[in-house]
Amino acid sequence: MNAEKVLFRLEQPHGNGDLYLAWQNGSGNYFATTGVDSSVNIFDRYGQIKERIRLPSLCNGFAWDQDGDILGIIYQSSQLILWDANAEKKQTVDIGLRDILTYMVWAKSAPILAIGTSKGNVSIYNHNTSKRIPVIGKHSKKIICGAWNIENLLALGSEDKTISISNVDGDTLRVVALRSEPVDLQFSEMKLDERVGGENTVSVIVGKRTLYLYNLTDPENPVELAFQQHYGSIVTYKWFGDGYILIGFSGGFFIAISTHIKEVGQELFQIRNHKVNLTDVAVCSAIKKVASCGDNTVKIHDLTNLQETSTVINLSQEIGVDRVAWSSDGQLLAVCTHSGSLNVYVSHMPTLVSVCGARMAILSSLTEVSLFNFSTDKSKLVPVVVQLETEPSFIGVGPYHLAVGLNNRAWIYDLTRSQPYTEDAPLMLKEMQYLGGVTSMKLNAEYAAVLYGGKIQMHMIEQPDVGFEEKESIIFPSDNSAYTITCHFLTTDFLVYGSDMGHIIYFCIEEWANSNQYKHAVGIADIFVDPAGTRLVFIDAKKQCYLFNAVNGDVLTVTDLPSSITGVTWESNISDRNVFIIFDEHDIFTYLYVKFSVYGASVQKLGKTSLVSQQIPLLMYGGEVMCATTGGQLSHITLSTHDSPIFTVTDNDQANLENNFNKQLALHRFSSAWNTCQLLNSQEHWKRLAKKAVVNIELDIAIRVYKVLEDCSMAFAIEDVMDIDDLKLLAGYIAMFLNDFDHAQQWFLKSSRPETALEMRRDLLQWDHALQLAKKMAPEQIPYISREYAQQLEFTGNYSEAFLHYEKGLQDNKLSDHTFICKSGIARTAIRSGNFKHGINVAVELNNSVLYKECAEILESKKQLIEAAIFYEKAQNHERAAMCYIKQKNWQKVGDLLPNITSSKIHLQYAKAKEREGKYEDAAKSYSVAKEFDSVIRLQLDYLNNPEVAVDLVQETKSIEGAKLVAKFFQKLNDYSSAIKFLVLSQCNDEAFELARRHNKLDLYGEILLNTLSADEIKPGDFNSLALYFENERNYLLAGRYWYHSKDYPKAMNHLLRAAKSNSDENEAISTAIDVVASSNDEQLANQLIEFLLGETDGMPKDPKHLFRLYMARKQYKEAAKSALIIANEEQINGNYRNAHDVLFAMYQELRHNGIKVPQEMYSNLMLLHSYILVRLHVRKGDHLKGARMLIRVANNISKFPSHIVPILTSTVIECHRADLRLAAYKYATMLMNPEYRKHIDPKYAKKIEAVVRKPPKPAKDGDKVEDPMELLTPCPFCDAELPETDTFCSNCKTNIPFCIVTGRHIIKQDLTLCPECNFPAILSEFKKMLESQDVCPMCAEKLESRRLVLMEENLLLNVE
Repeated sequence: MNAEKVLFRLEQPHGNGDLYLAWQNGSGNYFATTGVDSSVNIFDRYGQIKERIRLPSLCNGFAWDQDGDILGIIYQSSQLILWDANAEKKQTVDIGLRDILTYMVWAKSAPILAIGTSKGNVSIYNHNTSKRIPVIGKHSKKIICGAWNIENLLALGSEDKTISISNVDGDTLRVVALRSEPVDLQFSEMKLDERVGGENTVSVIVGKRTLYLYNLTDPENPVELAFQQHYGSIVTYKWFGDGYILIGFSGGFFIAISTHIKEVGQELFQIRNHKVNLTDVAVCSAIKKVASCGDNTVKIHDLTNLQETSTVINLSQEIGVDRVAWSSDGQLLAVCTHSGSLNVYVSHMPTLVSVCGARMAILSSLTEVSLFNFSTDKSKLVPVVVQLETEPSFIGVGPYHLAVGLNNRAWIYDLTRSQPYTEDAPLMLKEMQYLGGVTSMKLNAEYAAVLYGGKIQMHMIEQPDVGFEEKESIIFPSDNSAYTITCHFLTTDFLVYGSDMGHIIYFCIEEWANSNQYKHAVGIADIFVDPAGTRLVFIDAKKQCYLFNAVNGDVLTVTDLPSSITGVTWESNISDRNVFIIFDEHDIFTYLYVKFSVYGASVQKLGKTSLVSQQIPLLMYGGEVMCATTGGQLSHITLSTHDSPIFTVTDNDQANLENNFNKQLALHRFSSAWNTCQLLNSQEHWKRLAKKAVVNIELDIAIRVYKVLEDCSMAFAIEDVMDIDDLKLLAGYIAMFLNDFDHAQQWFLKSSRPETALEMRRDLLQWDHALQLAKKMAPEQIPYISREYAQQLEFTGNYSEAFLHYEKGLQDNKLSDHTFICKSGIARTAIRSGNFKHGINVAVELNNSVLYKECAEILESKKQLIEAAIFYEKAQNHERAAMCYIKQKNWQKVGDLLPNITSSKIHLQYAKAKEREGKYEDAAKSYSVAKEFDSVIRLQLDYLNNPEVAVDLVQETKSIEGAKLVAKFFQKLNDYSSAIKFLVLSQCNDEAFELARRHNKLDLYGEILLNTLSADEIKPGDFNSLALYFENERNYLLAGRYWYHSKDYPKAMNHLLRAAKSNSDENEAISTAIDVVASSNDEQLANQLIEFLLGETDGMPKDPKHLFRLYMARKQYKEAAKSALIIANEEQINGNYRNAHDVLFAMYQELRHNGIKVPQEMYSNLMLLHSYILVRLHVRKGDHLKGARMLIRVANNISKFPSHIVPILTSTVIECHRADLRLAAYKYATMLMNPEYRKHIDPKYAKKIEAVVRKPPKPAKDGDKVEDPMELLTPCPFCDAELPETDTFCSNCKTNIPFCIVTGRHIIKQDLTLCPECNFPAILSEFKKMLESQDVCPMCAEKLESRRLVLMEENLLLNVE
C-alpha cells in the first residue's frame, strides 16, 4: 500500500467545527471552503488563499458550475452570491423569491442554476441570459436535495416526502411520493437489457435505510433496496462504471451493487473499511478510484479492483475525518477533519519522467522533481529533490542539467551548481520561451532539443564559446518541408527525429549536418534510441513496431506486440546491449535484437513480466528494470527472462539450472550457458548450446562445445572456416554445416565467392539448383552438371529426362571420360526409353564390356532376348547369355556356352532337354554338374547300364532316393546283401529287415545299421526287432548288443552277462556291458557288472582291464588310476614295458584333463618306464652317457622289472663302461656275479662282465677314493639351487622337478617347452635336436614338427599329489 503525499494542510481555516469543500470543475485550480465562521474561502490548488467572502449568516450551500467558471453561494437569506473565477469578482443576484434559500444545484450542460427555498419554491437562473424563472409551490415543504440530468431535467426532493421532476422551464412533469424524507438525490443510467441511453434513473436515499431507484422509462415499477441491519444507516452512495453503485454505511461498511434488472440489489463487493463509522465516500472517474473516510483514516480503492485497498491514509493526530473530495483531474484529494482542518494530498500526478544515461528525473510532487543517479548498488539510489517554480507539463534531464516547463516556457537548472545561499538546491540557469507549446524536451551535455508545433529547436544550454556561434541554435526542419516532426531523441552525438511523413533523420551535431536518413511507408509516432544512439525502435502511425539499425540500414519488424505500447527501454549494460523491453500498463515484454546470425538479423521475443500498475520502466541494467511509481519513487523489477541477473550459478538443483540455462541461451549469454552446461553435464544441453552458438556465429564457444560432445567433424569443419573475413561467406558455410542449404545459398550468393553456392549444390546432388546457378555464373560447367544430373535421373528411373541431359552433356572439346560417360548414359537410357536401335548402336560403338552387361540387362528386362544374349556374350557373362538362349529354346547355343558355365540351374535345364532328346551321356554330365545326383543314378542304372558308377555315387552323396534306386536294381539281380545295404541307406529300414529276415541275413542287417548310419541317423526302435530275433535264437551276445542300441539297458545287461559266461564271447560281451553301464548311468547295473567282474557271481574274477575300462567309462578316475597302476604293474612284471607305459600315460592324461591330482606312485612309475624307453633312443644316437644315466635310474629300481633283471643290469654295465663310468659299471657287474643272476647272463657278455669285476677301478696316486666323473650340475627351476641334471627331486626346496621327455633329465626353466600334443615338458634345444632324426614325440608317439615348439614361461608346475 502506498501513502499519499501531503501537499499542504490548512489548520482550521473556519475555526473549530464542520468544514465543507467544493473543488472547481474543469481545471481544478481552485477549491472553496466554508464552515462555522459564516465565510467562504477560495484557495488555489497549492493552498494559497485567493478570496475570502464574508456572509451575514452561515452558508447553506455552494457549488461550481459545470465549467468551473462560477461559484454559487447561498446562505440564510433570499440572495444568491456568484464569484467569477476568471475575473476573480463576486456579484449578488436576486432570484425573484423572498424565501430563505436552502438548496442549489447547477445543470450539467449549461450554466443554469436551480435554487430551492425553505417553503418549497424554486427559482431557475440562467447565468448566460440572467433570466430568472421563479416557480411557486413546487413542494409544500423545504427543498433539501436535487439533481439535473444531461437532458436538463430537474429532480428535487423535499421534506414533504416527494420528488418532483421538472423541465428546464420549471414545469412539473412528474411527482413521486415516498414513504420518508429523501436525501442525496442523483441522476444516472440504470442498466437494462436494451440500452435506452441518457440518464434515465433517479436515485435517492429514503429514511437513511433504503435506496430508491425510479426509472423514468418504467415509472410503474420503482425499485427500493433495503440492506442488512448491521450495516447501519446509509451515509452516502455514488454511481460508477456501467450502472454500478457504491454505498457507504454508518457502521463502516462499504459495498457495491449492480442496477441491472437481473442483478439489481445483488452485492458484488462488500468490505468493512472502518471499525467505528464511515462518514463519506468520493469517486473520481478520471483516475478510476474511490475513497472512503471514517474514524481517522481514509482508504482508497481502485474501481477496477475493489477487493484490494491501494492506499490507506492515517490521520492519527485527528479525532475523526468527516468528508473527502477529489479534484476533477484526480490529482488532489482533500480531507476535512472533525476539528475543521483540511489536508490536501497528492493522490495522482501526471507521470512525468526523463532519463539520460544513468540519470533519472521523476515528477514526485506537483512542483517537485526527484533526481536519481543509477548505480549497481541500489542502496545508494537516494533522490535529490528539486523544488520548481510551477507545476510542469514536461520535464527533461541531461548529464548536467534539468529542464522543466509549462506550455511554451521552460526553466533549465544546472545540476552541477547550487542556488546561492542554499546547499543542495540546483542553480536555476535560465528561463526560456519558445514559439509554441512544448511537447517534449531532450538534453545532452551541451544542447537542449525542444519539440513544439511540429518543429524542433535545438540550442545550446549555456552561452557558446567563441567560434561556435553558428552552432548555437537550429530549427528543424530547416527548409519549408511539408512534414511535421512527431518525436525526437538527443544523444551525445546525434539528434534523431521522426516525422508524420515517415522520415527518421540523424543530425550529427559535430558535423552540423544530416548524417543518415530512413524513409518509412507511414508516419512515425515515436522513437526510442539505444544508449549508443546507433539503433532505435520506432512505432509508426499504424501502431506497428520496427527496429532500425542506423549503421547498416536494417529495418526489422518487431512482432508479437502488446495491444498498446506505453514505451520502450534499451538495456544499459554493454554486454546485453541487444536486449530491449516494450511495455504497456500491465506487462513488460523482453526482446532480443539478433544483429547477425545464420538466419539473418531478427528480433526475438523472449518473454513477459508482469508490471505493477501505475509503474513506468525507466532504465534497464542486467535484467533489472528501474520503474517510476506514482509517488515519484523508484522501484525495481527483475525480468522473468533474467531471473539470475549475473548468472553465477552455484545451486546444483537440476530444475533451477535448466531454467537458468534456457534463459542464458535465449539472451545469447554463451559464457554463462557454458558454465551452466558444465554443471548440468547433459548431452542434450551441450547440443542445444552448440546449435545456438553456431547459429549466432559464436564460433569459439561452438568449437569448445563440439569438442566436449566429441563431435570432431563439426569442430574441425568450423575451425577450417572461422578465419574467413567475409561474414556472409562464413554464414553460408555455417548454414551448410547445419543442413540449411537454402539459407547457405542465399549467403553464398551475397558473399565475395558466389560460386560456392554452385559447388554446394553439386556436392549435394541437387542438380536443378546447380543448373540454374550455373546458367548465371558458370556456363562452362553446364555439360558436367547435366551429366551428373542425368546420372541421378537415370538412377531414380526418369529415363527420358536423363536421356536429354546426357545429350546436353555431349559437347566438343570435353574430356574423353566425360564423353564416354555421356554416351554410355545415352545408350542405356535410349534402350530403356524404347529406342533400341539407337541405344544398341551407341553401345557397339563404345565396345565396353561393362556397358555391354548393363545394356544386356536392360534389353533382357525389355524382352529383347536375342540382343540381350549377344550383349551378354560380349560382356563374357555366359550364364546370363545361356539363360536368354534357354528362353528361346536355342539349345545349340546353350551347349556351346556350357564349358564356361557353372550355374546348376542352366546345366539342369540343359540336362532335361538332352534327356528328352535321348542323349543320356550328355544329360548325365550336365545332371552331375548341376548336382542332380538322383537323376545321374537313374540314368546310369536305367539307360547307361553303369551300376558301379551309380553305387559309388550313392555312397559318395548319401542320396536317399539314389539308394532306393540302387536297392531295387540289386534286388532285381538277387544281390540281397547289397540291396539290404542300400535300403538302409535310403531309410527303408522295415523293408531292409524283412528282406534280411527272408534271406537269413539279419546279422548283416545289424552290422549295416551300425556301420552305415551316423549316430544322429540311428533310431533305437530299429534295433528292437533285431534284439527280439536274436533273443529267440539264444544268441545272447547279439541280443544284448541290440538291446543296448535300442536303449533297453537292463535287458542288454542280462543278455551280455549270460554271453560273458561262455569263454568264447567273454571279452566282447564284457566290453559291451561296460558301454551299457556308461550309457545308462545306472548304479544298479554298474554294481551288477562290478560283482560279475570281481567274480562274486561265479567265483571267477575277470581280467582287471575290464574293471579299469568300467571305471574310465563311468569317469571314476581315482578308482581307474588305482586299476591302471595294478594293470601297469602286471604288464611291467610280465615285461610288457611299452604296454605299461601306455596305460600309465593314458591314465595320466585323463586325470590331468579332468583336473584330478596325479598320484605320486603313478608319476614315478611313468618316469621309470619312460626312462627305460629313452635308453634305446640315446644308444641308437650314440649318446652313451645319457643312456647310462637312464639305465642307472632303472637299475636303482630293478625290483620293478623282475622279468628282465639280468638283461637290464647287463645293459647297464655295458653302457656305463662305454660312458667311462667305471665305478658304476663295476658296481652293477658285481651284482650280476650273484649266483641267482650269473647263470642267466648271456654267454656273449659273460667274459666281459667277469673282466670288469676282476679289474676294479684303481685308487688315485694320492690315495683318494675312486669316483666316476662328476655329473653335470644344472639349476632347479623352482629355487635355482644347483643339482645333478638327472636328479628329479630338489633337496633344497623339497620339490619334485618335472623330467624332460627327451633326455630324462630334470627341466631347465630357461630352455623349456611343452609337447604340443601331450603337454609334457621337455628341454627345447634337446627336443629340436631329437626331431632332426625322428619326427615323433617320445612320450605320446604323435608326429611333430620342430616349428611347433615354442619357448615356455617359467611357471610350470607338476600336477602331482
